[in-house]
Amino acid sequence: MTEPRARAARHKGQQNFAPDLKALLFAYGDDREPLPETVKVLDEIVTDYIIETCHEAALSASYSRRAKIKVDDFKFALRRDPQKLGRVQELLTMDKVLKQARRQFDEKDDQVEIAKMEAKEQEKEDKQKDKTESK
Repeated sequence: MTEPRARAARHKGQQNFAPDLKALLFAYGDDREPLPETVKVLDEIVTDYIIETCHEAALSASYSRRAKIKVDDFKFALRRDPQKLGRVQELLTMDKVLKQARRQFDEKDDQVEIAKMEAKEQEKEDKQKDKTESK
């Protein structure tokens, strides 16, 4: 990681991930209501890790002479940890698959809607035709 940063100004009593950390602790065998100190310390650790990773990604973006951080910058920041990098790549792949599935579903939905509209128009035409024939 990069240089240590002052923590006093960073966390002012707020906890960002408390409910998730409680569930995680319970899943790993802790009590249903873990000690508040445990949750607070874990929250600080997770928050520090996320901030440091973001700083490292920002540094990577600045080396590339970009003002905005891209996904590749985070991949570069996680390059030394193959498990985390693999998980990121897995999640990105799954995101692409889900987007493609949603797009296909929307296209099918649009086709169904078009077919319904055409059927309604056909019914209207048939009714008008029947009315004109009965007169």
